[in-house]
Amino acid sequence: MAKLRTFLTALLLSVLASTTLTSTASAGTAPQSGWNNWSCRPGAEHPEPVILVHGMGGNHWDNFLTLAPTLSANGYCVYSETYGKTLLGGLAGGLAPMAGSAAELGAFVDRVRVATGAAKVDIVGHSEGTTVPAYYMKHLGGATKVDDFIGFGSNFKGTSLNGLATLAEALKLQGLLTGVGCGACTDYLPGSAFLAKLNDGPVAVPGPTYTSIVTRYDTVVTPYTSGLLAPAPNVTNIVLQDRCGLDFAGHLGLAVDPNITQLVLGRLDPEGSEPFRCRFFTTLGI
Repeated sequence: MAKLRTFLTALLLSVLASTTLTSTASAGTAPQSGWNNWSCRPGAEHPEPVILVHGMGGNHWDNFLTLAPTLSANGYCVYSETYGKTLLGGLAGGLAPMAGSAAELGAFVDRVRVATGAAKVDIVGHSEGTTVPAYYMKHLGGATKVDDFIGFGSNFKGTSLNGLATLAEALKLQGLLTGVGCGACTDYLPGSAFLAKLNDGPVAVPGPTYTSIVTRYDTVVTPYTSGLLAPAPNVTNIVLQDRCGLDFAGHLGLAVDPNITQLVLGRLDPEGSEPFRCRFFTTLGI
């Protein structure tokens, strides 16, 4: 995990040095924004608070060191928490069985709605942070409480054992697959009861809008097409390289990818965001 944090921190610094995704919020809305600022009140421009949902083996802070401050700077009320804790505690979340994590997310959504006075929230998730919200919206009543859902590194149909092993090695958590405390790993294997329930009918349900972003260079979600949703009026699938052929990000690199940040901002506020501009980006396959 320490090696991953070093890598992401270095990558974050390079991204911040090379991109201009700074605040476009007015002076009047900026003081009301903030990451996990429970006194934040959404303004008319961005009436839904944004909940960020991390991936397997991550936590609510590490996973969004780039995205959360950018959203906050653009006037959004932004919230996140570490879900799915097991023996490793808050340092590595998303390891518990995903149905229980979906229930945790539901409770967090309700907490944010009460605190902000918002009727609905927007959800932005990475990796397992797409699977868990999809289950919440389909099976736990979340569709009536979510306006926009945006996922990157999405995974709705599972991944191979090789993909899980790749993630475990990158995070230095190989014990996930050999030892203990990773019900989500079992849930992700094709044919699991969890995936069968999630994919019994379309994953995307009426109500929220769904945006799913995948990268062809994903070696964790294998095949990467596991993150594509069935076509529907409320569904938009984006293969990252179709929008930006200069982007070579792998699964983990999406968390600090300036092109992903642009796409998220554009989907949350299509009229108020700057036009997408492709930036060269690579994480050397990670």
